[in-house]
Amino acid sequence: MAAKKKPTFESQLAAVENLIAEMENGGLSLEESLKRYEEGMKAIADLEKELQSAQQRLTVLRQGPEGDVEVPLEEDVQ
Repeated sequence: MAAKKKPTFESQLAAVENLIAEMENGGLSLEESLKRYEEGMKAIADLEKELQSAQQRLTVLRQGPEGDVEVPLEEDVQ
């Protein structure tokens, strides 16, 4: 049995965008809209977790006057 591949960040984001488009078109019933909204909110929470994880990976250690200091990559300007 093949292992299930985790969808990429980009494909998950595209799925959320498709959910939004479906809801904006107004063709869904109230119940279906609520179901899509719940799916979208869960997907957005998963995307936020993935972004936080990526941000943590981009954190670099830099030797400062008091020892090792963690500095987010975008603040690590030479």
